[in-house]
Order: sequence, then structure tokens, then C-alpha cells
Amino acid sequence: MPTATRTPDPSPTPTPTETPAPTAATSAPAAAPAPATAVPTRAAVTARYAGAAPTIWGPDVPGVLTTLPRAAGPAVALTFDACGGPGGSGYDAALVDTLRRHGVPATLFLNARWIDANPALFEALAADPLFEIANHGTAHRPLSVTGRSAYGIAGTRDAGEVYDEIAGNLAKLTALLGRPPRFFRSGTAHYDDVATRVAADLGQRIAGFSTNADGGATLPAAQVQRELTAAAPGGIVIGHLNHPGSGTARGVAAALPGMLAAGRTFTRLSDAVR
Repeated sequence: MPTATRTPDPSPTPTPTETPAPTAATSAPAAAPAPATAVPTRAAVTARYAGAAPTIWGPDVPGVLTTLPRAAGPAVALTFDACGGPGGSGYDAALVDTLRRHGVPATLFLNARWIDANPALFEALAADPLFEIANHGTAHRPLSVTGRSAYGIAGTRDAGEVYDEIAGNLAKLTALLGRPPRFFRSGTAHYDDVATRVAADLGQRIAGFSTNADGGATLPAAQVQRELTAAAPGGIVIGHLNHPGSGTARGVAAALPGMLAAGRTFTRLSDAVR
């Protein structure tokens, strides 16, 4: 099967009752706690996938959610990654302030290293009902069972390492939040189709994207504005919140007023995906 591709790089530096979609006038309600489920052991996962051979590699493979369900309506889901470690443990306060000022909800994918470097910021973001916290992995690695790499970042080498990359930060977030996060995104947002099955076994829904707003925090503000403004209804937008010197915050700040004035609405993933 051909390799799935998408450009530009979403992270290039190493490293449920139906509810109306929230708008600028209404903050998103807190997500209902995910039901407690038993996480399989590492040994059980490695035994289950011993010898399993992947056939697809990339950001858009079976098991990856790239658009919202049709029933969610025309809202757009804004998602922002914080990669941590060599990929950057900074905090884009201007971006978060812009979202808060306009009452625009978002799903924040936080890596374990970023959380460790920013405990007070994590607590503030997790306490804000405008935001949903999601799992961005333990060491920010592409998710592979054969060691595939993406953008120069070495991927996990087998099902056990896939388990470690997902489950390490899953356990951290579950302890911090008091409930498991529902969504996962790997470093570089690359996967093979065996790794996505491991994620499902761990109760994690993989969130991809349909619009790459900031090219891994490398795009200038004007291009970020254009990409975000062009996001299709029902789309999932990826950006970054860990590079305060990038064009992300300025581009989002320039795009949101016009989008809101045009009647565009925004949602957290958990408010749109049941």
C-alpha cells in the first residue's frame, strides 16, 4: 500500500447528549469523565502484536481521526501541541490569552516532558474549562512498530515501545487529571497501522488533522492566518503552543475575529466526538 503523506511537518523540530458547539459567547463545558477501563499490560500488548507487520505509514492511516463526525456540525476543532524537550518546552501565553479573550475552546496535546517543565502552567490550563487536555506522548516519538522515523525523529521500534510512548504519559495525565485523557497524538503525528491498534487497545483515540495551521511553528503569522481562515467546517486544525517566538499567536489573533464575525464556531474534540 502506498505511504500516506502530508505536508508541511506538524512538528519538525527534534526533540457526549448533543451540545451546541461553543462559540465566543459561551465557554465549552467541562468534558464528562471518561469511563474507567482497564489498561492492558505491556506484556499482553507485545504478545498480541508479535509478528504483526504494518502496511501503511503516515499522518492519515486507519484509526486516525482527521475530521469531526458529520453529526458534530460545522464547528472547527482547534488543537495545539506542546512537545517539550528538544522540541521546545516554552509557553505561548499570547496564544492562550487570545483564545481566552475570544472564548474559543481548544484541545491541548501536552507531552510528558512539557508537563514536567511547566507544572504550574499545566495546572492552570487543566483547570480552565475552555480547554481539554490530551496526550502528546511520553518522549515525542513517531508511533511505529518497526522503527520508522519522521522528520529526523526516530520512531518507536516495536509494540512494547509504542506502549511505553502512549502509556507513560497516559498514566501521568490520569493521575494529574483524575481521569484518563480521551485523545492521543504522537510526536510528528506519524503512525503505522499496527501502532494505531495498540493506541485503541489503550483506550486512546488518535487525533490527526485536516489543516496544518503553523507548519510545526515555522510559518509566519500571515500564513498562519490564511491557513486557519481557510479551515473547512468540521475540520481539525493543528498548531503549537510551545513556541512563543513563532507566528502562531499573531496569526491566530488575526484570524479569529473575522471567523467569529462570519459565524464560524469552534469546539473541543470531546464535545464533538462521542
